[in-house]
Amino acid sequence: MGATSVRPEEERVDTAGLVTDRDQETAAPARPLDSLRTPRRPRLWFELLLIAVSYGVYSVIRNAAPTRVDQAQSHARWIWDFQDSIGLAFERSVNHAVAGVTWLIVSMNYYYATLHFVVTIAVLVWLFHSHPGRYGATRTVLFATTAVALIGYYFYPLAPPRLMEGMDFIDTASVHHTWGSLSAEGTKMASVSNQYAAMPSMHIGWSLWCGLTLAVLARPWWLKLLGALYPALTLLVIVATANPFWLDAVGGMICLAFGYLVARLWYGRLCYRLPRRVADAPPPRRRPQLS
Repeated sequence: MGATSVRPEEERVDTAGLVTDRDQETAAPARPLDSLRTPRRPRLWFELLLIAVSYGVYSVIRNAAPTRVDQAQSHARWIWDFQDSIGLAFERSVNHAVAGVTWLIVSMNYYYATLHFVVTIAVLVWLFHSHPGRYGATRTVLFATTAVALIGYYFYPLAPPRLMEGMDFIDTASVHHTWGSLSAEGTKMASVSNQYAAMPSMHIGWSLWCGLTLAVLARPWWLKLLGALYPALTLLVIVATANPFWLDAVGGMICLAFGYLVARLWYGRLCYRLPRRVADAPPPRRRPQLS
């Protein structure tokens, strides 16, 4: 007889969250954190509140970092010299080449300004509806990645290529007055956006999270392909628009690896290997009363 392929993560409902009366009588007392580590169906109101509060805290801390322009310029020069020493200081060449094609660079400016948020939110919504059992752990990866990135923003100010002194990078968003220019130096938004929080690149951290999630969990081949291409295209965009260095992208990848590690340690399995669907959270356990 041939072996039968079984995919319990995809097809079964995780019954770890189901508790019967007999279970309540015979089960050993649960450890305090067990309920938090058990995958369960996400609640919309809680997720919306969590995302709003988390992004607010992220923005406040990111923009509250001291504006140390001289130090940011020094760090940028060091990164540029290091990349040059290994023969990989290609940002300026790419920036100048793409900036000469107006329709392409304008498209990239809008890509940089919008898809960073639009695609990430879309993947979160897709996970919430299609993979509720994996949503919590995969969302934890994203949040842990973003949280550790704040350390870099606060303690390692870095001027992006477009703001480097003595260089001839083209600030493509300012030149073409696209939405991306809202964060350009000298505009009103510059006063509420930290221009020197460039290391690590969360454009890469978030896009790679989106790409991996789609490539692993999506079923249509074209969606898997888009997932694989998305972070690669994002890297091209950030380089062409003279935003983060490619080395900042490496920093974003390291932060993402940390995020996956946090989720793996907390949930006990890689987020993508958790059950796709789970039962609702069980009612609180009642202590037996003495008669």
